[in-house]
Formats: sequence, structure tokens, C-alpha cells
Amino acid sequence: MAQVEATTERIIAADAETVFDALADYTGTRGKLLPEHFSEYEVREGGDGEGTLVHWKLQATSKRVRDCLLEVSEPTDGQLVEKDRNSSMVTTWLVTPAGEGKSKAVVTTVWNGAGGIGGFFERTFAPKGLGRIYDTVLANLAAEVEA
Repeated sequence: MAQVEATTERIIAADAETVFDALADYTGTRGKLLPEHFSEYEVREGGDGEGTLVHWKLQATSKRVRDCLLEVSEPTDGQLVEKDRNSSMVTTWLVTPAGEGKSKAVVTTVWNGAGGIGGFFERTFAPKGLGRIYDTVLANLAAEVEA
């Protein structure tokens, strides 16, 4: 089983604190950022960053749906980590300043991929597909917070 990784990033015309607060707002802003690939969004505990427990289904392809139950932590300033209780998937959001009134948002998802030929296809295509999904989330985030 090889680890599979998908990463995407975006420069956003808003300060890092504003961008991070929007990402960490699971009861308000976060649900509005998710494209059609996400369904059954529900905050089950908390709702603002550390200590949040959130559920959604992620449909990355027409045949592949992941039922995700994510525990949120904030290990360092500007960082949100979402660990899926139902799989090995971990998504890390990192927001850092990127000049006057701008920030850089980076999202990285890693998980243990399948073995064999299925694993080959997963390692080849899943990062691109997930990257496109998170590009949309970051574009929606930018539209939400940019003045």
C-alpha cells in the first residue's frame, strides 16, 4: 500500500487570519464552500476549528463515494488538520501570509492507497481529481473572503 497525496494551493486577496477563520467556521462558511462533490454535510460536535467533528460524503468519481467523519485539530497557527475516522485519509489546510493583504492557502490530502492495478490507477488519477475538487473549494473560499 503506497501513500497517495493530492495538493493544491491558491493566493487569496485577504489576510491570513480572515482566510483561516473562514475555513475553521464549519457551522457557517465551510458548508458554503463545498462543490457538488460533497453531500450530507453535518457538524456533529463543535463547529469552530479545534474539536469539531464533521461528516460529509465525498464523491470524487461517479463510482467512488467516501463516507467521511472528520476530527478537526489545530496543531499550529494557521493549520487545520481533518482526520477521517472511517479511513486513513488526512487533509491538512495551511494558511500563511503572502504579502500585504494576501494569504496563501495550501490543502494537502494523504491516504493509504490500494495495492495492485487498482492502486496504480488510484495513484495516477486520484490526486488530479481531488486537486480539481479542492481547487474549486479554494476558489469558493477566495470569492467568500476577498473584499
